[in-house]
Formats: sequence, C-alpha cells, structure tokens
Amino acid sequence: MPKIKPQKGPQYQFLNASADIVIYGGAAGGGKTWALLMECLRHRNVPGFSAVIFRRNSTQVRNPGGLWDTSCELFVHADGTPKQSTLEWDFQGNGKVKFAHLEHDKTRFDWQGSQIPLVGFDELTHFSWQQFVYMLSRNRSTCGVKPYIRATTNPDTDSWVRQFISWWIDEKSGYPIPSRSGKTRWFFIQNDQTIWGSSREELVEKDPSCLPKSVSFVASTVHDNKILLEKDPGYLANLKALPRFEREQLLMGNWNVRPTAGMFFQRSFFEVVKAIPKGGLKAVRYWDRAATKKTESNDPDYTVGLRLEKDKNNIIYVTDMVRIQQSPLGVQSAIKNTASQDGASVRIGIEQDPGQAGVSEADYLVRMLQGYNVKTVKATQDKVTRALPASSQAEAGNIKILQAPWNEDFFRELENFPEGAHDDIVDALSGAFLLLNESAYDLAGLITL
Repeated sequence: MPKIKPQKGPQYQFLNASADIVIYGGAAGGGKTWALLMECLRHRNVPGFSAVIFRRNSTQVRNPGGLWDTSCELFVHADGTPKQSTLEWDFQGNGKVKFAHLEHDKTRFDWQGSQIPLVGFDELTHFSWQQFVYMLSRNRSTCGVKPYIRATTNPDTDSWVRQFISWWIDEKSGYPIPSRSGKTRWFFIQNDQTIWGSSREELVEKDPSCLPKSVSFVASTVHDNKILLEKDPGYLANLKALPRFEREQLLMGNWNVRPTAGMFFQRSFFEVVKAIPKGGLKAVRYWDRAATKKTESNDPDYTVGLRLEKDKNNIIYVTDMVRIQQSPLGVQSAIKNTASQDGASVRIGIEQDPGQAGVSEADYLVRMLQGYNVKTVKATQDKVTRALPASSQAEAGNIKILQAPWNEDFFRELENFPEGAHDDIVDALSGAFLLLNESAYDLAGLITL
C-alpha cells in the first residue's frame, strides 16, 4: 500500500483536528473531497466501524470526478472492495464506507435508528439545518471509535452555515480570519437556539445539564493545494476567469458576497462595433417570452428576442434585439415575423414555461415555425446561475455589441441585474449564449436542450 498522507497546511490541520465537528474549506480547489475521503480510512480496520458521506443528491455522488470516482482512486490502495450498485466500500470485513444522499428534508428519516460513527457532508451548504441536526442524533458508535462529524464547504452567504461559522469569519470583509482557522469552539442547542462558548466548562456552568459539542473551521483555498496546481496549472486560471461573484466565492473564499447590480455585467465589458465579420458566422435567436400587453396601469415583463452570432475565433456579437410588451397573439406574430426576416439559417430557441400549458404553447410555436431550425428549452437553474457563463465571457471581452438604437436598453438592464425591475434581456442573453455554445454547456445543468 502506498503511503497516503495529507498535504502540509490546512489539509493536514483538518485531518489532525480533534473537535467533534470539523468543517473544511471555504473556497474551491483546496483538496476538500480528497481530505474527507482520507478521513474515512483512519478507522477502516476497526470491526464494526462505518462512515457515511452525504451529498445532497445521488447524481452528485456519481458525477465524473465526484465522490465515487475519487474514492476509486484512493480506496483501492487501502484494500477496499467496491460495491458500485450500492455505492459502498468494504475493507476486508472490518470498516465500511457508504455514499448516500439527502435529496429532500424528509429523506433524513430514512436513517432513523442508524448508528454512524463518522458522518460526513460533502458541500455542507447544500444541506438544511434540520438535516444536519438530525444526523447529529444518528452520530453514534458502539465500535470503540468516538463518534464525530466532518464536512466540506464552499461559501454561501445565505446558508445557515454562514451563521454557524461566523466566529471564524470577518464580519466586514467576509473572508476567514487566519488566526482563528483551526481553533475550537463549543456549542449546545436549547429551544432551537445555538448557544456558543469558548470552552466546554463555560457552557456547563451556564447549564449543567447541557452536552456541548466542539466545533472547528479550517479555511483553505486553491493556493493550499500544491498537488493540484502542479498537475493542472490551468485550474487557477479557470477560477480567475470566473465572473466576479463566483470569483469572490470560489477563489477568494468570501462568505459575504451577494449578487448585486454591476457585479455580473458592466457596459465597459462590451465593445460596440459598427459592423461584424462577413461570412461563416453561426447565428441563433433566443426568445424569452411574456404575454401581457402594456397599459397605463401596468409595466409587465417584456418578450425579448436576442440574436447572437459567433465568428471563427469564437467572438460573439449581439446583432439584434426585439423587445415588446404584447398579448400572446402579438408575441406569436412577432416571433413568426422575426423568423422570416432572420431567415432559415438562424437557429431559434424558444424558452418553455413550466407546466403543461408551457409545453402546449411551446409545441404550438414549433409548429408555427415549420421550415426553421427550432429548439424548445427548459430553464433548470435560477437566473443568476444561468447568467454566469455569459457574464464570464463578457468580462473577458469576448462578447461585442453591434451599434444600434436598442443598445442603451440592453446595457441599462444588464448593469442593473439582478436588482432591476426587468431581467428579460438578461434571460434572453443567457439562453442565446447557452444555445450558441450548446456542445459546451448542455451538460452543465443550466438548460435542458
């Protein structure tokens, strides 16, 4: 068996921590998953020992390069025997490791009666507080190993985790406090309130009947993962190329950053050109639809049809925008007339609203556009997540705008996203960008093509 050991720095600190609960990470690329799997090997030779590592859903466990794939790289060197059908590892009849999900809050009750010496959460912010607390009650042991919990995480300011680890985070900047990383605190829960102290004795003095748990948070970033940076030096460049919101979270480890106006799009990102290259451009027109006509008493969403074209150097041009507030019939006429003006070479994306009515309406539009290359699209993520790929390319200078009267409306809405009154242009840009780059993004979970 090759010698398996953690890297110096935060990974070593995480694997040598003694607290009941240790949370590791706070940024991407710090070797979090690898460390969590290494922790599972500590007691693999103890009869009756078991560890369960949770992801929010089973797809995340099985994803390429995810928990299961990584465990196959590591556990085979520790005489582990895999059972892929049940996502389990057996270590010569002694310890066991299982990967599982808690997709819904009620799924936690599937573990009623379980005794799990080591409970692990891979990406803790994906789980609810109720799930976490319930699994604390399943964290029991009769094999001689003291029960404990280990978790990895990336920043999410709206998650309960942000408040849970607030002592380790600078309230103003949102970044971890270096001098507190790896330090231990204590807590207990009383009447659904989490009560903290600097020592077990401090809490017992407050309430002699309490049973405090110790907690530590170990901060890390990609710069702590020397092995990754040596094997894949381009990974750091990928993190630096992210839009500012994700870059602050995943590269810098910022727990305070929120989506705000100007964070995703700024007009300075876009070069306005008077003409686009001739010949060989791939073109799409994407429709984000609304169906309410504007009156004096309302300001409904817009129907927006945005045309994007990409040249041989993968530079994208926004070449036309249709933006209307019309009734369903007016929207249908606009889509049909625009298709005839664009011509059959321009691929058309129609966003499909949820529910059976949305399916029926999308089917009607496809039939109406016979003779054109039409694709119906279902949005499967929130607006901010869908906008990230286009935002990243815009900041890199890879999206240019054809000079036209609609430019000001385009820039104004993008700069105000996600806080503006309307986001229909952003939705159309996100959908058109993803459709234009279908081969690169159809597996990203952002849209279903």
